Amino acid sequence: MQTFSDAELLAPARLDALLCTYRDGLLQNTLPFWFPRCVDEEQGGFMFARARDGALLDSDKAIWLQGRAVWLLATLYSEVEPRPEWLQWARNGLDFLHRYGFDDDGRMFFLVARNGQPLRKRRYIFSESFMIAALAAYARAANDAAALAEAMALYTRVLHMLRTPGILEPKWNTDTRPMKGLAVPMILLITAQTLRDCGADAAQCTQWIDDAIAEIRTGFMHPELATVLETVGPNGEFLDHFDGRTLNPGHSIEASWFILNEAQRRNNDPALMQMGLTILDWMWERGWDKEYGGITYFVDVKGLPVQEYWHDMKFWWPQNEAIIANLMAWRMTGDLKYARRHQLIHDWAYAHFPDPEHGEWYGYLHRDGRISSTIKGNTYKGAFHLPRMELTCWQIMAEMQTRLR
Repeated sequence: MQTFSDAELLAPARLDALLCTYRDGLLQNTLPFWFPRCVDEEQGGFMFARARDGALLDSDKAIWLQGRAVWLLATLYSEVEPRPEWLQWARNGLDFLHRYGFDDDGRMFFLVARNGQPLRKRRYIFSESFMIAALAAYARAANDAAALAEAMALYTRVLHMLRTPGILEPKWNTDTRPMKGLAVPMILLITAQTLRDCGADAAQCTQWIDDAIAEIRTGFMHPELATVLETVGPNGEFLDHFDGRTLNPGHSIEASWFILNEAQRRNNDPALMQMGLTILDWMWERGWDKEYGGITYFVDVKGLPVQEYWHDMKFWWPQNEAIIANLMAWRMTGDLKYARRHQLIHDWAYAHFPDPEHGEWYGYLHRDGRISSTIKGNTYKGAFHLPRMELTCWQIMAEMQTRLR
């Protein structure tokens, strides 16, 4: 892997190349792989289960991927270019979610058949969270006040579900071992940020953001272990069991850039910036594979064997989140440590994940970078992490270029 000098890291030609990689990758590679191919013109919504060449593998529709796609298309319409087809496809996805996404109890399904018939419902609130993001982004793009009001009401309902015992079935027996997971404050944080960015009540959204950040700080950050735990006791206790010891570095790194983004929103708030950088530093050290490169999926906080058998694989999305986080940290601090980390993760990911023949990225690699599966889309992988990374990094690079010139 090529090593750059300080001058080469900051060279205008390299910055131009990075901007083009993200911008052109999004507009000329990633988006054309998914759209209009995945748009279901007959039944509504999107079909994301795709083979390497884009051939349809399964017509079932994951609800959270429907919401993610609506968020992406509506955000592109607002922030990149008002292309009518982007808004039309977003409306198509939102209509499908309204028709088939909700159960009679007001909760959302996780997976439905092509025609919207329910297949699976989970104990989590991720379908609802991405419905909120979809509604908010569509509201901004279409100037739809009703959609924004619906998004705010659904966020309030999600908080009620999480705070009212008995509505959501617990994953673990709470009498034996009560636990909580990092995923909940993370999704509440980014969803409230999305609401605020799309025009919702700023004071209310900022309070929700503050609550989520406080939960991450007090419940999941453990300075004595120099880590962010994925699963803890109800008061943040370290649980010396498989679940409590298992770290997901890419997930925590994703949280770090949510917090850094909030710090920048607040005029580079020093406390938030330090929090985000600390999480990034801790979890980079835990996750970066010093032998093969890339971010490993799971590690044990004590260095013990991990229960999950895919622990040393390289999934696409942790690399996406690490690229964003290090680029954001570099932009905010000017510290070349983050520029070098960004170079490492960017170069490794772009050397192994993109498919030069059919476009988009493979999702699943072995530890050494060999392709494990050629699948491009399934119940978990669709048009989200990669295009979000490309859009975010394109915007960061454009801002950096403006500042440096």
